[in-house]
Amino acid sequence: MDMDIIELEIKRSLEEEGCPVCRLIERFEREEIETILYEHPNDPEVRKAFQKSLGLCPRHAWKTLKLALSNPLLGPHGISVIYKDVLKWYLEGGQGTGECLLCKLSSEKEETLLESFSGRLSSFIDLYEKSPSLLCRRHYEEIVNRIDDEELKGKLEQIQRRKLEELFKRLERFIHSFDYRAEGKPSEEERRALAETVEFFAGREVGPGCRERRREKRWSLRLR
Repeated sequence: MDMDIIELEIKRSLEEEGCPVCRLIERFEREEIETILYEHPNDPEVRKAFQKSLGLCPRHAWKTLKLALSNPLLGPHGISVIYKDVLKWYLEGGQGTGECLLCKLSSEKEETLLESFSGRLSSFIDLYEKSPSLLCRRHYEEIVNRIDDEELKGKLEQIQRRKLEELFKRLERFIHSFDYRAEGKPSEEERRALAETVEFFAGREVGPGCRERRREKRWSLRLR
């Protein structure tokens, strides 16, 4: 995909809460699942990919089934055709030696997004600072480890810390709202604080179900 289009994707994703990278991978996976189920249940290459991995990994298998059953335009037919072929392959002695197709595709998408985010960070770091979005811990680590410009890296670290400190305060206020002495109900931003904190540490349920960390380097917030 053209890098200018990816940069535009990222900038648009920065307009929303949560991790912009996770959000874009989530959308990408949904679109890929829809394409596979709607257009390619009889595609020989798709069938072959499913055979080699004996279907999809647990995360993507259940995500695909859920989407198929919840979308009337898709329905269970496409996924049934694909898994019937996988079951036939297995009954005839076929072995699972390949990677989950959606894991492979989402990993490639993630790599492209991370390269674009880190490589073009100077063009939208100010937008990230002002946005309601917050990079999850893992994607933040990946991006920081790819940045060579120390000044730019330091600016991102400062922004990330300020966002986390603000999140901490909102979470504190949300917890305080349960005190019988608290006046009024928590704001919408305070109610979102718990989910945003969980998302920061865990990310969204996207990408490979199992992943080896590609980098051992860990980030630490530096006070400046």
